[in-house]
Amino acid sequence: MASPWKETPVMARYTAEHKEATRRRMIETAGRRFKADGFDGSGIATLVADAGLTNGAFYGHFASKDDLIASVVTQQLADQVAVVDALPDLEAVVGYLREYLSPAHRDDPAGGCPSAALLDEVARCDLPVREAYTAGSLAMIQAITRHLDGRDPDRVTEQAIGLFSLLVGSLQLARAVTDPDLSDRILAAAYDNAMTLIGASGRAGSSTNQEQE
Repeated sequence: MASPWKETPVMARYTAEHKEATRRRMIETAGRRFKADGFDGSGIATLVADAGLTNGAFYGHFASKDDLIASVVTQQLADQVAVVDALPDLEAVVGYLREYLSPAHRDDPAGGCPSAALLDEVARCDLPVREAYTAGSLAMIQAITRHLDGRDPDRVTEQAIGLFSLLVGSLQLARAVTDPDLSDRILAAAYDNAMTLIGASGRAGSSTNQEQE
């Protein structure tokens, strides 16, 4: 009598959904690793171990480490754009900015903004990674633009670019300095300037950054 276990081939378990979930897990864990240690901070063996996979499984999803990096950049920015797109009103935007420019975000590069953690890394990458970042940045600027008021589309886009640059650059600076008080003041000043760019009051919420310590 034939064994019932032979009726379903082992490979049948690896559905398209399973493969996509595995790929997504690899991208998510690599994203945290890259943001914490940089693109050169770990090899493929470490990256696949983080995801609970093997080197062979890695090459079933990505042609190379650079291919993974481009995929991470694309997905990280897409996830961030989705969050910004989903903000329902000005109050939610203010809350997002407060959280972005908080000590908690500053102290958690691995779990935070991909731009603030990886911008200098991306600038040294080959064209495919930089193109992936360019596309993601444009999408992020467009998402910010949808939350800004103004009749002049060019002016609103300039404001969105300014806000995006302010957020990323301020967080990088706050992480780079060794003086804790200066770091907090950088975040607070950036928050006030962000409030000005979106047309909301500034000083009322700037002290929140200090309270979150």
